[in-house]
Amino acid sequence: MKEIMRTGIILFLICAVSAGLCGIVNSVTAPVIAENLLREREAALAVAAGEYTVGEEVAIDTADANVAYTIMDGDEAVGYVFELNASGYGGAMNIIASYYFDGELINAELTTNSETPGLGKRAEEPSYMDMFRGLGASSPLPASSADLSSDDAAAVSGATVTFTGVSTALRNGSELAKSLGGAK
Repeated sequence: MKEIMRTGIILFLICAVSAGLCGIVNSVTAPVIAENLLREREAALAVAAGEYTVGEEVAIDTADANVAYTIMDGDEAVGYVFELNASGYGGAMNIIASYYFDGELINAELTTNSETPGLGKRAEEPSYMDMFRGLGASSPLPASSADLSSDDAAAVSGATVTFTGVSTALRNGSELAKSLGGAK
């Protein structure tokens, strides 16, 4: 019985010290991680806005987007940048995309994701979003790989779940931009 108590106390102490060390490491690294995520988000917003500047935050109430900002051409609002929610093969994805008021996609960037390296991760490449740019106003955004050119369909081959998630999010963003209309 004495041996069991001794072993239990030793294991408890090891666990307590390990938990304490993990807490210390977390308290040191958490602010650095938060700062890096903020910097990455700001960079993605700048990429999505392209030649425009990111303006003020716009209040939205939708499950499709977390945050919306106006995009500005000088002093004139020309559209929105949304932080869109999507679901891919690896789970939740985050897309930052910009639209004109009529729903036309200006630019988009896949940020947070857990997609498969070599397949779904291709959606992180800037050229991946080329198949969506300029669509959404008078021409609809593609809903499936059947709506793509043969070259674009080949590019998404093997990653159709990722493509569907990105496409759905971008189509929802286009509809959101249309519903919000001009600058609020």
